[in-house]
Amino acid sequence: MEVTNTEVNKYVDMAIQYGTEYGIKVIGAIAIFVIGKWVAHKISAFIKKLMERGEIDTTLSAFIASVIDILLLIVVVLAAINNLGVDTTSFIAILGAAGLAIGLALQGTFGNIGAGVILILFRPFEVGNFVTVAGESGTVEAITLFNTTLLTPDNKVILIPNSAVASGNITNFSKKEERRVDFVFGIGYDDDLKLAKATLQEIIDADTRILKDRASFIGVGELGDSSVNFTVRVWVKAADYWGVHFDTIEKVKLTFDEKGISIPYPQMDIHTHVANA
Repeated sequence: MEVTNTEVNKYVDMAIQYGTEYGIKVIGAIAIFVIGKWVAHKISAFIKKLMERGEIDTTLSAFIASVIDILLLIVVVLAAINNLGVDTTSFIAILGAAGLAIGLALQGTFGNIGAGVILILFRPFEVGNFVTVAGESGTVEAITLFNTTLLTPDNKVILIPNSAVASGNITNFSKKEERRVDFVFGIGYDDDLKLAKATLQEIIDADTRILKDRASFIGVGELGDSSVNFTVRVWVKAADYWGVHFDTIEKVKLTFDEKGISIPYPQMDIHTHVANA
């Protein structure tokens, strides 16, 4: 089959026509994608910088900026595809369905992210605080969008999902600069009550870590089964809590021994009756 020059010219003209038409569209789509991507990165970086200036947590600001960047990039891609003459309605429907499926599959993960945002924004605790959350106690090492990391006193690392942290009670032992240390010391019923109280007062007064500008309390809290129990309450800096706790218990025991004040053991008197034959 012989192809005439007329037919060749016809095909060449068609190729030039379509090449010119779609070539311009392809170039335009590439330009839209490249420029749009650059603009999207600039906008997300600008928003991140604004949030950092507003002293919003670094983790949260980085997360929000990345989400904005992704959303803007999706818009840019759709605009580039639309420039090629492709109907983007079906793409949007597919993206919506995919987003719904992913959301249902990752609802637990998204729950952790939402809880992480709440924890970062409202700051019930910060890195370095000693807390009890979700039944675990330890020093906060990190707060991410997915979990909270605790370091226990015996050097174990615990990762707790943020949803479990945010949905339960949170006890922050480091939130305030001062804490109260409570003690209960028992003495025998035959011991000198006034001497024991004066001894406890001397021990408290001698410890420079115990705050003197906040009133301490020493009083008889209970007449127990085998002892008279003193309730002692003192205020200390949060960092001194455990040091004062352990040192005071040891000092009380040693001083009571020196002054002959007994710390009685729990005891029970048993009375027996002999029945007459």
